Amino acid sequence: MLDRHFKLSEHNTSVKTEVIAGITTFLTMAYIIFVNPSILSEAGMDYGAVFVATCLAAAIGCLIMGLWANYPIAQAPGMGLNAFFTYGVVLGMGYSWEAALGAVFFSGFCFFLLSVFKVREWIIHSIPLSLRLGIAAGIGLFLAMIALKNAGIVVSNPATYVALGDLSEPAAIYALLGFFVITAMAYLKITGAVMIGILGITVLAIVLGHNEYGGLMSMPPSMAPTFMAMDLMGALDIAMLSVIFAFLFVDLFDTSGTLVGVAHKGGLLDKDGKLPRLNRAMMADSGASMAGAALGTSTTTSYIESTAGIAAGGRTGLTAVVVAGLFLISLFFAPLAGSIPAYATAGALLYVAVLMAGSLAHANWDDPTDAAPVLIAALAMPLTFSIAEGIALGFISYAAIKTLSGRFRDLNPAVVVLAILFVLKFLFLD
Repeated sequence: MLDRHFKLSEHNTSVKTEVIAGITTFLTMAYIIFVNPSILSEAGMDYGAVFVATCLAAAIGCLIMGLWANYPIAQAPGMGLNAFFTYGVVLGMGYSWEAALGAVFFSGFCFFLLSVFKVREWIIHSIPLSLRLGIAAGIGLFLAMIALKNAGIVVSNPATYVALGDLSEPAAIYALLGFFVITAMAYLKITGAVMIGILGITVLAIVLGHNEYGGLMSMPPSMAPTFMAMDLMGALDIAMLSVIFAFLFVDLFDTSGTLVGVAHKGGLLDKDGKLPRLNRAMMADSGASMAGAALGTSTTTSYIESTAGIAAGGRTGLTAVVVAGLFLISLFFAPLAGSIPAYATAGALLYVAVLMAGSLAHANWDDPTDAAPVLIAALAMPLTFSIAEGIALGFISYAAIKTLSGRFRDLNPAVVVLAILFVLKFLFLD
């Protein structure tokens, strides 16, 4: 039955290989179980409820991806988008977390429609590569700023805006140690480096008396505080349109890039270099985002960590189904998740930031009309503490610089329209 549904023989794999691949993928991305509740709880959401929503949203996304799209690609609430949810939309713009969940739902719904009507390719091809690189790097720098702030390594200063914190404080020491350990283990290709680093710092802090142990296992916490709590009407505020667009835009390109990258590594592309059943994979992602918003978590997206499972031999959706099962088992480890301090996840955030900022290496620095928008988009996100503002400034700068340079051929209607809309937003809505 498994062979017929997942086409194991056709992909030269076996149940054993797929199970091992699923376990490998899960270990590389399980850190989200600890990091996501830590970030969203700062927006005022119940930690336990977000923990359950994170596990369930990931499981739903993986099951749809595995059973329907038949790809070994795992899904979970995305890094960067969860930080934007808390620090940009709720704490920065002053919206309630319920309205922010509504924005996540609408972005997932828009993503679903784009997949159904097959206009996704047109949008992806309309956005210049330089802007995509700048936005990816900006999200990484945004995460780095949050990590350094949470660890007390960077603090506010009335004269210089930011300054170096007290590095003798335990939180700063633990965060830096965690970052160093995770980075070293990743270099050594140790599976689950991020999760091992988070748990290792947590245990060390407990042993040294800087953290309290809350237990290992229990029944899952109640979902009541976040279940179906999204405020759809609040998300329709006109000023929230840029937020919905930011959630949609980042998820669209993150998912597209991840799907193609993982499929290429696993030899899953067809003879024309395209991904079969791409619409199914996209709808799995959008469906998981809508389900996640209803459960009480930020945007769910495909994880590049799925390449770890590909490297272990995973070639079919059975790998994703195994990941889904492990996320469901994780529901019973809520006390352990509650014992993870913010400084233990700060090191992980900083490491993820390094990976995302690496996209800057692919920018065309020899062409200032490409390089300048990349830098503006990348720097604007951490400095304005908003992914949405970084995207807006990136589009505006790209359109303005290309126009003034006479490079009209580099512009297309989508970029021009979006740039104009962002200018109007800054002039009349801010």
